Amino acid sequence: MLNFFLRRLGGAIPTLFVIIAISFFMIRLAPGGPFARERQVPPEVLAALNRQYHLDEPLWQQFGRYIWDLLHGDFGPSFKYKDFRVTDLILQGFPTSLQLGLLAISLALIIGLSLGIWAALRQNTIIDYSTMGISMLGIAVPNFVVAPVLTLVFGLMLSWLPVGGWGHPANYVLPVIALCLSQIAAIARLMRASMIEVLRSNYVRTAHAKGLPERIVLRRHAIRAALLPVVSFLGPAIANIITGSVVIEQIFSIPGIGRYFVQASLNRDYTMVMGVTVFYGALIIFCNLLADLAYGLLDPKVRYD
Repeated sequence: MLNFFLRRLGGAIPTLFVIIAISFFMIRLAPGGPFARERQVPPEVLAALNRQYHLDEPLWQQFGRYIWDLLHGDFGPSFKYKDFRVTDLILQGFPTSLQLGLLAISLALIIGLSLGIWAALRQNTIIDYSTMGISMLGIAVPNFVVAPVLTLVFGLMLSWLPVGGWGHPANYVLPVIALCLSQIAAIARLMRASMIEVLRSNYVRTAHAKGLPERIVLRRHAIRAALLPVVSFLGPAIANIITGSVVIEQIFSIPGIGRYFVQASLNRDYTMVMGVTVFYGALIIFCNLLADLAYGLLDPKVRYD
C-alpha cells in the first residue's frame, strides 16, 4: 500500500503542475488587472506598482518566479489585502471551510446511505419511487439556487434561522443543508443501485439460506459490499462540496476561503486566486487518493501492486 501511495503521489505532481500553469496564464491573459480601477491611476504610480509586484516582467519569468516561491511554501502577497500574505489568509479561512465541508459530507453520507438502503429494501414500492424522485430533484437543482431559496423561506419569511454569520450552531444549518443536498441525492441513488445488486448476489442468498437474521446479513455481508461504489464516488463528491462551498460561503457570509476567492476574482487579485486554486487542487487530489486507499480496505480483492 505504501508503494501504491507513493506512486499515486508522484503521478499527482504533474497534474497539479498543469492546474497551476493553466490557472496562471488564464488569469494573466484575462482583461483588466489588479490595479485597474474606475478612477484612472497615474502612469508613474501604476508603473511603480507593477514593478513592486514583478508584473512588468515577461510572463514566463513571472511564472518561473511563482513556481520558485511555491516550492518554498509561499503563495505570494495579496494585491487586495495589504500587508497580508496569501498563505496567511488561506490558513485563516481554511478551518471554517473545513468545518463546513466536513459537516456537509458527513450529513450527506448519513442521510444518503440511509435513504439508499431503505429504498433498496423497499424496491418498486411507493417509498422507493418517492425517494428516488426527490433524489432526482436534488441532483437537478444546483446549490446556488437552493441556498437563496432556503434563505428566503427559513431566514426571511419564517425567521427560524439566521441567514449569515458563523460560530453559533444555528448558523450551520442552512449552509450545510444547501451544500449537501445534491450529494445526498447522488449518494442515495448510487447506494440503492449497488444495494439491489448485492442483495441479488449468490453469497447473500446463501447467508439467508443458512438462517442468519436479516440484520446480520445486511450488516456483515450486504452493506459493506454495497459501499464500494459510494467510496469511489467520495472523491468527486468532496470535489463538488469544495467547489460548491465557494458560492455558499459568499451567500451566507461565512468567513472561509470561498469569500477570499470570490473577492479576489472580482478584483483580479492574481496571487489570491492562484493560491486558492492550487490549494483546492491539491486538496482534491489528496482526497481522491484517500478514497482509493479506502476502497482497498473495504474490498480484499483489490491489490496495490
